[in-house]
Amino acid sequence: MSGTNACQTKYPKEWENSKIKSKNQTVSDDGTQSFFWRAHTFTVLIIMIVVLVYECLVEQQVQDQSYNIKRGLIACASFFVLFGVTQTPDGPFIRPHPAFWRLILCLSVLYEIALIYILFQSVDDARQLLTHLDANLGKPLPEKDYGGSCKIYDPDNLESPFHNFWDKMDGFVPTHFFGWWLKTLILRDYWLCNVMSIGFELLEYSLQHQLPNFSECWWDHWILDFLVCNGLGIYLGMKTCEYFEMKPYNWRGLWNIPTFKGKIKRIVTQFSPYSWVSYEWRPTSSLKRWLFMIVLIVLFFMAELATFYLKFILWIPPPHFLCLGRLIFMWLVGAVAMRESFEYLDNTLCKKMGTQTWVCIAIIMTELLICLKFDWETVTKPFPPEVAFWWYIFLSALVTWTIGQFLIRPYFWPQEVGEVEKKKE
Repeated sequence: MSGTNACQTKYPKEWENSKIKSKNQTVSDDGTQSFFWRAHTFTVLIIMIVVLVYECLVEQQVQDQSYNIKRGLIACASFFVLFGVTQTPDGPFIRPHPAFWRLILCLSVLYEIALIYILFQSVDDARQLLTHLDANLGKPLPEKDYGGSCKIYDPDNLESPFHNFWDKMDGFVPTHFFGWWLKTLILRDYWLCNVMSIGFELLEYSLQHQLPNFSECWWDHWILDFLVCNGLGIYLGMKTCEYFEMKPYNWRGLWNIPTFKGKIKRIVTQFSPYSWVSYEWRPTSSLKRWLFMIVLIVLFFMAELATFYLKFILWIPPPHFLCLGRLIFMWLVGAVAMRESFEYLDNTLCKKMGTQTWVCIAIIMTELLICLKFDWETVTKPFPPEVAFWWYIFLSALVTWTIGQFLIRPYFWPQEVGEVEKKKE
């Protein structure tokens, strides 16, 4: 995955090439520019004008205010997307096509605009707004409790003694597995993935007094979720990262490949990365990186928790296409944001936050504000005393370790710190 990053002006490829060379990765490109890689800005403009002329002068007018409002909003959004796809600069990824990632950026901006609009409504009006997408929405949901009896084997139920286990085997199991496989592809670090995996299970423990959906059996938390689904997903994700890191990348134009089989293979590989940049976060190497990682993990948890709180507050059933669609969309947004964030942290030439990162943070914060405004009572329910106690211990230890590692230790033992940094380099 490669491209031109907005934060690199003078040497747009220098940092990326250095990261690739450090892993002895081979990337070659014959430079072929086919029809699909041209801008086509004038063609898109003509097509858009023709469509608008047809809608205005040819199609029969409909005297329905609601219908016309919907069509007008769709037309405005379509214009914004066409403008963004053809006019905005490329992001860090160019596969399968730079226009695809420009489309994701434009859709993320539209999503943020929609969130801001919802933020200024009442909770009832927000729920009713969603009925324009699906008439079956806007109805209270029965929240499923995954807790209850935690017996894996129930001898009292002769017909299905393992019913407690099979009840937990729903759509969330493959979602957990594939979700963490995809998350690992954008985080690209065993340590970071496992910290987030453990942390989210602890958050579910801590917040089950707010959302019954978080109430799960111990074996559901640590065996089914953490070890099996999350663990296998992270393992497979890291193996996929290792494969992309080690494979050679030899790009040729489609019409420069003589065999039919070779052309088919080239079309398939168009949906794979152009090159691969490994993320070496090194969180303990400096205070800047440590604080950056803490902020990154907090934002990640906020985005994850918003999935559950939004569907609970806005009455969206878990199997609904809006839930799955948001997860996939936020993964695409997060992939670009994570790449931009790592370059912003690691590249000394990068002095500007990436565009997609900026929009992603705005989305996460707006979703948080929607949850706070629409269901303040639920979101602000105080932690049980035992939960609050352990969080107090954890935060105190985190602050103490941070001060000791980055402020006290370098002051009293500067030579030792310097030797450790040289070994890491």
